[in-house]
Amino acid sequence: MRLLVLLLALAVSGCSAQPGTVLRGDPLDVMFLQMMLPHHRQGVEMAALAGDRAADGELRMLAAAIASTQATEADTMRGWLTSWGEPLTAPPDAHAGHGGLRRSDPGEVGRLAALRGREFDQRLLNVLIAHQDDAVQLARWEAGSGAHREVKDLAGRIEKSRTAQIEMMKKFLGRV
Repeated sequence: MRLLVLLLALAVSGCSAQPGTVLRGDPLDVMFLQMMLPHHRQGVEMAALAGDRAADGELRMLAAAIASTQATEADTMRGWLTSWGEPLTAPPDAHAGHGGLRRSDPGEVGRLAALRGREFDQRLLNVLIAHQDDAVQLARWEAGSGAHREVKDLAGRIEKSRTAQIEMMKKFLGRV
């Protein structure tokens, strides 16, 4: 009887896969990763602009950290999708039924690129606060709904780090 319970527990926990078996991505995890990849790409693009446009040195440092972190996370996400045999992007409008892709206005990068100094700082902070809040919302959804522990752990880290970044950026706004 104990052996039967142990085997059932292993099967339910997902530990029953044979060595070398490629695990498929859970549809919710795949959707989260496919939505986060373009979101991260856009975040990296906007944050990278701070390097030669931001007046505030601390904002430049935060933006560099954001770009580096999100690039690393995106590499991890691409790796999971690839190993599961899933596409890196979903078909157009595939996620429309649950709010669509959360991202900043695509023209925002161009508007930011045209600014420098304090004006750039203020606009970047406002845009990134909203952008990072979208990441927090997606991460909370994944943490509560996802299947793969690693993806849920990443979502938890995203939620914590983006929430801390938002608080920091709000303080920066107060002095810009």
